[in-house]
Amino acid sequence: MSLDNLSRTAYNEDHEAFRATVRQFLEKEVAPNQAQWAEDKIVPKALWPKAGEIGMLCPTVPEEYGGLGLDFGYNAIVDEESAYYGRVTTGFSLQSDIVANYIVRYGSEEQKKHWLPRMVAGEVVTAIAMTEPGTGSDLQGMRTTAKKDGNHYVINGSKTYITNGQNADLILVCAKTDTEVQPAWKGVSIVLVEADREGFERGRNLDKIGQDEADTSELFFNDVRVPITNCLGEEGQGFIYLMSELPQERLSIAVSAQASAQRAFDDTVEYTRDRKAFGKPILDFQNSRFVLADLKAKLQVGWAHLDWALARHMKKELTPEEGAAAKLWHTDLQWEVMDKCLQLFGGAGYMNEYPIARAWRAARVTRIFGGTNEIMKELIGRKL
Repeated sequence: MSLDNLSRTAYNEDHEAFRATVRQFLEKEVAPNQAQWAEDKIVPKALWPKAGEIGMLCPTVPEEYGGLGLDFGYNAIVDEESAYYGRVTTGFSLQSDIVANYIVRYGSEEQKKHWLPRMVAGEVVTAIAMTEPGTGSDLQGMRTTAKKDGNHYVINGSKTYITNGQNADLILVCAKTDTEVQPAWKGVSIVLVEADREGFERGRNLDKIGQDEADTSELFFNDVRVPITNCLGEEGQGFIYLMSELPQERLSIAVSAQASAQRAFDDTVEYTRDRKAFGKPILDFQNSRFVLADLKAKLQVGWAHLDWALARHMKKELTPEEGAAAKLWHTDLQWEVMDKCLQLFGGAGYMNEYPIARAWRAARVTRIFGGTNEIMKELIGRKL
């Protein structure tokens, strides 16, 4: 089982050399610890500097800020290999594919010099706090506020479902700096909040049905004071910034979903070859072969589409609706693959000791986070 036998067009020899390094790291540092981290409900922060040391974190960050200045293909390789070999949610993609881009594109020179080298090195873990209780995908309905008081913002509100919530040293908080302006999105800003600020509190590490090892948390802000210089970019432009970065976020989700689906398929082919029923391997039954043949064809199409989308994105041509379509299609495919593969495992597929069971549970959320797939259809439909 390997991603190596796939014919890919998005990557060159340098990409593939990087892939080998990433894979070796995942097989040594991550894969053996899956069960323990799932039991602990968190990936230890000690893993982050190790990943930073080999260039796995934020590879697109420019060299002047401590990064490698590479293209998004390197991020995508980390996402693919993590989904295929690591099989745990480390939180790396959130930092590398999402948060780093916000700071690179919209941060002040002081913010970039202070935070980016530490993010690249794994010395700082980051989170982005958008979702609030009761608002879900409706970012315009957020109630968290950042009100000016002299040369500070005073932040009040709460966030939920925040990836890296327990480990985060820095949180990009989406808040309303103007509660009166209409339309409401014009009052949204992004403010950097250090986790050691007085009044900031972490809530519980949320109990999820999948991705047990991911620290997904509630966050609370009670009169948290931060300097106005902690505003990311221009005040009131936060919603525009969020919308402009969503294509990459959604492509990142699509990449991980495709690789996760491929691993489930490969595991199932192996299992059905070895497992016998009624005196012969499960793979010898026509139904098993037809199900797997159908999935193989769809995975083949998926990789071709993914390479197309990656090439578009690396040329800065991927549109928001194309990013939404990638997220929609690949996460739907992931769920189809997971569900049909689990069925072929029979009763064993329902046992958590089998990787397919954990992968099936972990896959359910991908059609929800990053914007629900129903929202993806709405975004695509608006451009018809």
